[in-house]
Amino acid sequence: MTPALPLWAEHLAVFDTETTGVDTSQARIVSSTIALLGSNGEVLERYDWLLDPGVEIPSSASAVHGITTEVARASGVEAPVGIAQILAGVGDMLERGFPVVIYNAPYDLTLLHAETVRHGLNWPGALSPIVDPLIIDKQLDRYRKGKRTLTAVAAHYGIGLEAAHDAGEDAIAAGRVAQAIARRYGQQLPSDPSELHAAQIGWAAAQAENFQEYMRRVRDPGFVADGAWPHR
Repeated sequence: MTPALPLWAEHLAVFDTETTGVDTSQARIVSSTIALLGSNGEVLERYDWLLDPGVEIPSSASAVHGITTEVARASGVEAPVGIAQILAGVGDMLERGFPVVIYNAPYDLTLLHAETVRHGLNWPGALSPIVDPLIIDKQLDRYRKGKRTLTAVAAHYGIGLEAAHDAGEDAIAAGRVAQAIARRYGQQLPSDPSELHAAQIGWAAAQAENFQEYMRRVRDPGFVADGAWPHR
């Protein structure tokens, strides 16, 4: 019999972005998806954005997500408009009482914050509750070997991800991974999503501290790992 989902995981909002690069202070959002999943991982609502980031999309980024500068300029909404809509979409899901799943949340939320500042928009303040399957998986199965990319973790939990690096596919897969984790480890997780959010803050800090200690010991004595979560 399939274990029951904890109440907080029965309906989850999901969010992901595709971008021009990996530096959250400089990269721009090119595409994004916000969706709402039901208890079986089915998509109940879905909202997609294609943005004209206002800068050239490097070929290395286009090779990952398939969106070129030409496509973004021809079909994308202007960045300030798109960013405002994405902010409103995330806020709406939280206001409706749905936790928002973001795999490696500090990347997407730090980037979204930088875009908000760049375009003179108002950041809504603390976004909570956020569910980050990367942090939770590391906490509950910390000694498992192998990569912790979304593709690898989705495969570990038996979640299909046929088109990795598509914002919609990644967001939905991350939500289904969160539900798989909730089914497997529900008794070990806080039952209240706000408490789960608070727990992840501590887990992320401890994970960063452990990684920093490892890197300083084996590779770089001056290495610093930032453990701020859910954004930096």
